[in-house]
Amino acid sequence: MNQLEICLIISTLTIISYAWGKINMGTTAMLSMVAFVLTGCIDAKDALDNFANPNTVMMLSMFVVAAGFNRTKFVRICAHSVNSMSKSSLIKIMFGYIIITVILSQFIQSSMVVFGIMAPMLIASCDELGISPSKVMFPLAIASVSTLGALPLGSGATVFAELNGYLEANAYTSFTVGLMDPMKARLPMIIVSVIYCIFFATKFSPDKPSVELIKMESKKEGEKTLSLFKERAGYIIFILVTLGLVFQKQLGIDTWLICFLGAIMMVITGVLSEQEAIDSVPWWMGFLFVGSLTMGDALTATGAGETIGGVIAKYVGGLGNPYLIGFVFFIVPFLLTQFMMNRSVMTIFIPIAILACKSLGANPVGIIILVQSACLSSFMTPMATPTIPMSMGAGGYDVKDIFKQSIVPAILLCIVSIGWIMTVFPMFP
Repeated sequence: MNQLEICLIISTLTIISYAWGKINMGTTAMLSMVAFVLTGCIDAKDALDNFANPNTVMMLSMFVVAAGFNRTKFVRICAHSVNSMSKSSLIKIMFGYIIITVILSQFIQSSMVVFGIMAPMLIASCDELGISPSKVMFPLAIASVSTLGALPLGSGATVFAELNGYLEANAYTSFTVGLMDPMKARLPMIIVSVIYCIFFATKFSPDKPSVELIKMESKKEGEKTLSLFKERAGYIIFILVTLGLVFQKQLGIDTWLICFLGAIMMVITGVLSEQEAIDSVPWWMGFLFVGSLTMGDALTATGAGETIGGVIAKYVGGLGNPYLIGFVFFIVPFLLTQFMMNRSVMTIFIPIAILACKSLGANPVGIIILVQSACLSSFMTPMATPTIPMSMGAGGYDVKDIFKQSIVPAILLCIVSIGWIMTVFPMFP
């Protein structure tokens, strides 16, 4: 049995354990990591490095920042204002929060951070109206993930240059990606995601949490009221962290460091005590994410992506129909990115897509944007992106809840992406 086969067996058993639900997901993730190391699928040092991964630090830091923000009256004031303007209509409430989420997703490079900013206020709105967080957290996560960097603003303005870099690296410069092409390709996805999350997603969400909630909502009765200084410090720190993340490139500071500094300042200013800061961190979620990173690294190191990509490259030319080719180059990366880092999947499949188009003399622009779109649509498993474990904790979901809520938006995004992109960017003009 080779390393690839061993890796796939461990990955399959891990996924089964997540779905089974009898073992805590954090524990499963750590057992999985140990198995990958002991079987040689990944080096021990590489596995340990995932504990210091910037996304791990950023995710856990955002929980502390959000906990400090939630101690202030600002969250409840914002939530009450939204509820008043929406006249307590859940659809109108979702409209406001989803639109703001889409806007933030164009300027902040992490869907996890966008979710961390918006979730406390949405939970507070629902808390005031007696609505369970389980109705709204996953729709918010879908909007955070599926619309990230879709417009040529902020990080989205560099997407065309990155894709042209792939074309140059693979010596296929007869075609180029324009500045507006990624937006032109992904705009229907944004529209479909927004409409679905506002009007339909809550209909598929569970009425009650399936597991214990991670508290992200505003402070409860009986908690000590903050002094005026601490009150102001809480929302000033939160606002500065948000602005820092929006202007991260201009500041030249890593996103994880901005979140980490925000978490430290919540403690230094006394908004949270040290114990409150520690208690606000869902450590099992950190273990889950580290385990997910390790699985993705193991799949990459053992060549799972390259093996699958090689099979596709061999047979895709015989499909003939551009829409069938587009379907293959969307669905395979889409499925892989539920278990591997999207950046790794893009690194594997965009060059394969370019070389396949080169051999056919076809225009690769639509195909490579399609691959990118597939890789940025990861929301079906807790391994897909740290945003999903965050939504699971905040909404009280188990793996089955996530999968059930993912099916409809996944099918919609698949149909819309392939149909639109392969029509607007035809392989054979």
